[in-house]
Amino acid sequence: MTQSAPPETAKLVPTLAATFAASIAIGLSNSAQAHFQLLYTPELMLEKPGDIELALVFGHPMENGHIMDMGEPEEFFVVFKGEKTDLKDSLTAVEWQGRAEEPADAYKATYGIKRNGDYIFALVPAPYLEESEDIYIQQLTKAIINKGGVPTGWKKPLGLATEIVPLNKPYQAFAGGSFTGQLLSDGKPAAGVECEVELINTDIDLEGNAFGQDTKRPVPGTAIVAITDANGTFTFGLPRPGVWGFACLGAGPVKEHAGKELSQDAVLWIKATEL
Repeated sequence: MTQSAPPETAKLVPTLAATFAASIAIGLSNSAQAHFQLLYTPELMLEKPGDIELALVFGHPMENGHIMDMGEPEEFFVVFKGEKTDLKDSLTAVEWQGRAEEPADAYKATYGIKRNGDYIFALVPAPYLEESEDIYIQQLTKAIINKGGVPTGWKKPLGLATEIVPLNKPYQAFAGGSFTGQLLSDGKPAAGVECEVELINTDIDLEGNAFGQDTKRPVPGTAIVAITDANGTFTFGLPRPGVWGFACLGAGPVKEHAGKELSQDAVLWIKATEL
C-alpha cells in the first residue's frame, strides 16, 4: 500500500507496472556497493517535541564497509514551512568508528523539533577525492522528518544544484509498497540518470559514534539501480522495512572540481515500516 502522488505531480508518475518493468534493474558498478552520504536520525515521524540527533557519515551502508573522511560541509540547513535555518554552526566534528578499521572524520548535530509539520534537512558536503578513480564526489543529501502527522512541505524542492523530490511521503513508506522520487538538476527534471539504492544494513550507535560489527542481511552481488524516465522520475519497490537511501549519480550541473572530474550526486533517505 502506497501514498498517492499529489495532484500537481501525478501526471509525472508512470504506472507502477510500467515503472517496474522499465526502470528497476540490477546494475553493475565498479564495486559491489556504492559510496553513500548518510544524514541519519533513527525516527522520521515524531509525536512529541524534543531534541533529535543527526549523524553525517560518508560510507557504505549496505555492506557495512569502508568509511571515508568528510571535510567541513559547505552547507547544512533545515527548511520548515518555507523558512530556511542555517545549521552549520551546530555541527560537531567526531570520529566515526567503522566495523574493522581506523575511525573516519564525520559530523553530528542536535536539533530541537517543536512545531508540527515537515522539517527538510539538507547537507552539501565538501567534495571528496576518490583516489582510486581520480575523481571528486559530492553528494547533496536530504532527509525529511515530520512531527505530529501534519504534512507541510515534504514534496517541495529546496533549490539545490541537484536533489531528489519525493512523490510519496518519505517518512510514511511501507514495506511491500513502493517509493517514487523525481530527480532535479538545476531545478529541471533529469532523465536517464542512474540512481543507486541501498539499505542501512547494520546497527548505528549514535552515542558511541559507530556502526555495528555485523551486517544484518546478505549483501546483493551488484548495486541495485533504477534509471530516471523522461520526467526524471524513478520508482523502487520496498521489499522490507528499514532506512533506504537513493543516490542519483552525476546528476548535478557542476562537472569539475580542483581540475578533476566531479560527480555531483543527489541523495535522499527514507524509512519503510510494516503497515
